[in-house]
Amino acid sequence: MKASRQKKKRKCYTLDEANAMLPLLRAILRDVTTLANELRDRYERLVRLQKAGGLDQAHQEEVQHLTAEFERGQEKMHEFEFELQKLDVELKDYYTGLIDFRHLKDGREVYLCWRLGEEEVTHWHELNSGFQGRKKIEDKVLNG
Repeated sequence: MKASRQKKKRKCYTLDEANAMLPLLRAILRDVTTLANELRDRYERLVRLQKAGGLDQAHQEEVQHLTAEFERGQEKMHEFEFELQKLDVELKDYYTGLIDFRHLKDGREVYLCWRLGEEEVTHWHELNSGFQGRKKIEDKVLNG
């Protein structure tokens, strides 16, 4: 198998490394959450206009304009997603800026969990438990 086809090994962050990434991630995720809300609003507006049917010329032009804006917004969101992928950060919720960092805890992979608005990374969860399974980081073993 060629090296270019091999699956890239994901970075496992220490708690200190994850916290050091937060200034950059805050900037990216502010843009992500703003854009996610704009895309939702544009989509809802498009659906309302299209349901109305029999649109006059002005409304048809508005639909075309909104569609073009929506598509540009989707392209921009893909750029943000790619940027986060390059950082080995997993975006879990576009509207709240929820992300996970892979982390090794007791020899197994877990997620360090953080969302926009939190001061620092203070929670973790199992790979399959999601946000509802968040646990407060209490042991300093995570702070490797």
